[in-house]
Amino acid sequence: MSLVGNWSYPTAIKFGAGRIKELAEACAQAGIKKPLLVTDKGLADLPVTQSTLDIMEAAGLGRGMFSEVDPNPNEKNLEAGVAAYNAGGHDGVIAFGGGSGLDLGKMVAFMCGQSRPVWDFEDIGDWWTRADADAIAPIIAVPTTAGTGSEVGRASVITDSITHQKKIIFHPKVLPTVVICDPELTVGMPKFITAGTGLDAFAHCVEAFSSPHYHPMSQGIALEGMRLVKDYLPRAYADGTDIEARAQMMSAAAMGATAFQKGLGAIHAMSHPIGAHFNTHHGTTNAVCMPAVLDFNAPVIADRFNQAASYLGIEGGFDGFRAYVQELNDSLGIPRKLSDLGVTEASIPELVKGAIIDPSCGGNPIELTEANLTELFKAAL
Repeated sequence: MSLVGNWSYPTAIKFGAGRIKELAEACAQAGIKKPLLVTDKGLADLPVTQSTLDIMEAAGLGRGMFSEVDPNPNEKNLEAGVAAYNAGGHDGVIAFGGGSGLDLGKMVAFMCGQSRPVWDFEDIGDWWTRADADAIAPIIAVPTTAGTGSEVGRASVITDSITHQKKIIFHPKVLPTVVICDPELTVGMPKFITAGTGLDAFAHCVEAFSSPHYHPMSQGIALEGMRLVKDYLPRAYADGTDIEARAQMMSAAAMGATAFQKGLGAIHAMSHPIGAHFNTHHGTTNAVCMPAVLDFNAPVIADRFNQAASYLGIEGGFDGFRAYVQELNDSLGIPRKLSDLGVTEASIPELVKGAIIDPSCGGNPIELTEANLTELFKAAL
């Protein structure tokens, strides 16, 4: 089977090895003539980024790049990116990289023409309607990891550097116009990033599948996304040049982000404040939290995971699935406890506060309260 396709769900996606060469065509499709490539500090000087800039330059699109993006991007990064965009006279953004580069790139395109501060557009109620939709620049998304799925998302996660809270900024027009999913761009990922990002995709699928909200399409996508991670993440981890495994993981990442329209839950409610306070890798943090959250949600989700385990080829129903998750984490070098990431018992009250106000809480099958979140953080510590 050829792992190449042109998809139109949830947006236009050019999927397949080598398709970064179609970047100029994608820009033309989006109406972009002078893009700003937004990526993170770690990627800026790597060959994968420089070759992409070469493609831009050869097509007459310039070499505009902004890379002052932290692993957990904040409003200061955003302000600097918007300033670079406007000063350079750009007319669109190429969001390039992992979750940080993709999220900040999308926000630069979103904020470049707005007159209100970014926090006025937090994903609360209908706050997104405050934005001037006509001022949002077109976005091309090019993921270089297989995890967050931000390339097919309508929101970004930005950390408030003052309060140390991760906030979700949403607008329908933040969904990229064109996405290029080229698995060759992920070949150079180190093992720990392959593991963390892959388990981020897995967490998205697990939480979407656990969510009580009605969305059968997302439920089916989440189930198949879990299968792809189960079958191909160990292969990608063992051999980073396995292009089939890299491609299937890139599909799983997009599927996880599409599926979690059904809702996320306690895994993300926990990992967002942890990442904001301790600057941990998001996917790795999700993976550490997952076993404790599965135990917490077990009374409500066991029956549906009995069925999922059968589809995934895991014996023992929910209990077998729970055991598999820990075995997968262990095989990929994931720490077993939050304390291994620097989290302390003294920090739990502040983390609980951040979890309670996180919109991600809404998809958990059991209502999250300060009391049970406190116990959940302790259980994962």
